[in-house]
Amino acid sequence: MAGTSLLTLIDDIATILDDVAVMTKVAAKKTAGVLGDDLALNAQQVAGVQADREIPVVLAVAKGSAINKLILVPSALLISFFLPWLITPLLMLGGLYLCFEGAEKLAHKYLHAGEDDHAARVEALTDANVDMVAFEKDKIKGAIRTDFILSAEIIVIALGSAAGATLLSQTLVLVIISVAMTIGVYGLVAGIVKIDDLGLHLLKKTSNTAQTTGRILLSAAPKLMKFLSVAGTIAMFLVGGGILVHGVPALHHGVEDLSHLTGMFSSLTGALLNGAIGLLAGAVVVAILMLFQKLRGTPAH
Repeated sequence: MAGTSLLTLIDDIATILDDVAVMTKVAAKKTAGVLGDDLALNAQQVAGVQADREIPVVLAVAKGSAINKLILVPSALLISFFLPWLITPLLMLGGLYLCFEGAEKLAHKYLHAGEDDHAARVEALTDANVDMVAFEKDKIKGAIRTDFILSAEIIVIALGSAAGATLLSQTLVLVIISVAMTIGVYGLVAGIVKIDDLGLHLLKKTSNTAQTTGRILLSAAPKLMKFLSVAGTIAMFLVGGGILVHGVPALHHGVEDLSHLTGMFSSLTGALLNGAIGLLAGAVVVAILMLFQKLRGTPAH
C-alpha cells in the first residue's frame, strides 16, 4: 500500500514537472522578444562607464534585477489568485507600453537626430568635473528602473501562459523564468560590454591569428550593440502588437484570416501584421503624449 502511494506521489510530481516544463517553454517563446529588448537596453545602459567598472556595474544592476523579481513574482501570483480577471488587462497594458516605448525610440531618433548619445558618454568620461561615482549610480538606477518595467512585462506574459494552472505550477514557471532571465540577460550583458576589452587584449598578442581575432572583435562590438538596439525595437512591436491583437478577438480573427490568405507564409504575414499594429498603436500613444506635453508647455523628450 505504501509502495503504491509512493508511486502515485512520484507520478504526480512527474506530471507537475512535465506541465511546468511545457508552460515554461511556451512562456520562454512568448517572452523571447522582450528578453531581447531587455538585453539590448541594459547593454546600452551599462555602456559608457569606465572599463574597469563595467563588471561591478553589471553585478549591481543584476542584484537590483533580482530584488525586482522578488517583488514582482509574489505580486503577480497574488493577482492571479485573487484577481485573475486582471491578467488580460495587465497584458494589454503591458503590450501597449511596449509599442509606445518602441515608437518613442523611433521618434527620439528622428526628432533628435542631431544629438549624439555616444559623444555625451565620452564627454562624461573625459570631463574631470564629472562625479564618476554619481554617474555610475545614475546608470545603475536607470538600468534597474528599465529592468523593473521589462521584468514586470515578462512575468505577466509568463503568468498569462500559465493561466488556469495550479498555484504551485504557476509559481514554478515564474521562478524558473525569473532566474533564467536574470542569469541569462546579465551574463550576456557582461560578455557584450567586455568584447572590446577582449579585442584589445588579443591585439597585444604576438600571434597573427589572435591579432586578427582582436580586430574582428573590436570592429564587431559597436555593430553588435547597434544590431541589438534595432532587434530590440522590432521585438517591441512584434511582441506588443501580438499581445494587443490576441486581446481583441475581432482583431485576432482578422489577422488570422489575412494570414491564411498567404498560404505557407501565414506565420510571417501574421508576425508582420502584429508588428504593423504594434507600430500604429505605439505611434498613436506617442502622438497623444506629445500633444498633451505641447498643450501643457512641457518640452518633449
